Amino acid sequence: MLRRLQIAAAMVCVSHVAFAAPAAASASPQEARAVRAFDAAKKNPLTLRAFLAGMPKGGDLHMHLGGAIYAESFIRNAAADGLCYNPTTHGLFKPAATTRSLPPQPVCGEGNRRASDAFKDQKLYDAMVDDFSVRSFVAYAGVSGHDQFFATFSRYAAVSRAHRGEWLDEVAARAAVQNEQYLEVMDTPDFMAAAKLGYSIPWPAQATDASGASTADGAGASREELAKLREQLLAGGLRDVATANRKELADGIDAQRALEKCGTAQAAAACGVELKFIYQILRGFPPQQVFAQTLTGFEAINAEIESGHPKIVGINFVMPEDGYMSMAEYHRQMLMLDYLHSVYPKVRITLHAGELAPGMVTPDGLSFHIREAVELGHAERIGHGVDVMYEKQPDDLLKLMASHHVMTEINLTSNDVILNVTKEWHPLPRYRAAGVPVALSTDDEGVSRIDITHEYVRAAMDFSLGYLDLKRMARTSLEHSFVPGESLWAAADVFTAANAACKADALGAEKPSTKCTEFLNASDRAAQQWELERRFKAFEAGVK
Repeated sequence: MLRRLQIAAAMVCVSHVAFAAPAAASASPQEARAVRAFDAAKKNPLTLRAFLAGMPKGGDLHMHLGGAIYAESFIRNAAADGLCYNPTTHGLFKPAATTRSLPPQPVCGEGNRRASDAFKDQKLYDAMVDDFSVRSFVAYAGVSGHDQFFATFSRYAAVSRAHRGEWLDEVAARAAVQNEQYLEVMDTPDFMAAAKLGYSIPWPAQATDASGASTADGAGASREELAKLREQLLAGGLRDVATANRKELADGIDAQRALEKCGTAQAAAACGVELKFIYQILRGFPPQQVFAQTLTGFEAINAEIESGHPKIVGINFVMPEDGYMSMAEYHRQMLMLDYLHSVYPKVRITLHAGELAPGMVTPDGLSFHIREAVELGHAERIGHGVDVMYEKQPDDLLKLMASHHVMTEINLTSNDVILNVTKEWHPLPRYRAAGVPVALSTDDEGVSRIDITHEYVRAAMDFSLGYLDLKRMARTSLEHSFVPGESLWAAADVFTAANAACKADALGAEKPSTKCTEFLNASDRAAQQWELERRFKAFEAGVK
């Protein structure tokens, strides 16, 4: 309630203010040289790609681990796991039996293939890459880019999660090559125990179907009812599930760092990429499961925060936003977040909202998701936000997001492939004009067959962005990361003056003053931001 009153008051204050993108500060001589080089490179997209590959990019705040891995890696994993491939369903599966030969081989059944056969059959290998991504995909009657994109996840789901360390190494290594330093990776730890517990406790009121409108049924989601459910779930052992989830994700990072030989003389470049997890909640299920899984996530993250060295830094809801359950349950899910935020106020929240386009859902279904994510869901960041101009009073919503510094995670290629939203219809210019902070991200770079540099090139070419625009986005990514600690900057989203502790220092200096060093040592976020400034300083000094 307090959150909504604060937002309402803020709306009164900003209703007569014309918002615009913050004015760019005058470029330094080093920046001016980089601007000239960028402008020259921009005449050709391949030259621009080469220029931007080495540009510091801060962080990727919207990346799903399961979708970030390239199909080739999943094929290799599937072969190692002894999995089979069904050419009819286009998916992998575990065999019911193996041969008695040594080493044992999977018995896949008539018409199916061993995943390992892909290394001896180029046609099979190509088919599997296409099935596990949008490579070569062309929409046809009844099957859209949206359908192909989301179908891929179930096709390689049989691959063992024991490969998580390898997957984290893959995304970190790719980030390092592109001068990225920070990743917030969305992943879903084992939720079956939480779901089972959730279904064992009767929902406090009839969870009837809902239309998907903002007045959708919130039965059983009052604070009193949710508080009672929470007590029952915790009494049933949910904290043990949260503890197991924390260990599962921590083990993934440990495996990754072992592969990269971090802390040794042979450490890989990927060791220089800081990686944190965003705890994924599967929104496309009944409220009993969603609430139990969400509570598990809040418990796990809260315990991570209390540990002082969190590996899990935030929570997000995933699965297609246009799905029936996602639409029907949206309002009730925001009520769940509103309650849980009151109990765990330190847990950071970023939400997929507005990953919709006209024709996918009813017009009313486009009209409220982003606003409810901010007002009820306490989202500090919005993922995608593509349908913002279809929301009720969109200009007021943009002002609200700008005044509260709610960042939008921009996923250009994903929005094109899944939603068929191209540059003329993308709201990125509207967000920027309204002063809403924005940063580029990849979403599912493996499925989309892209990387973060591709998104920087696309943003520059499609929206006529300049070097300083992209530099601002890179800074914004770390400003809105969920890394704990104070910001390096004196004012939120104003990248012209450093925090008082470092204001007398040259940004990114190799040896900051004692006062600044103490501040950076006390704030992981400021330290990341200082490192970004150091990288910009080195990059711009090397530009010819």
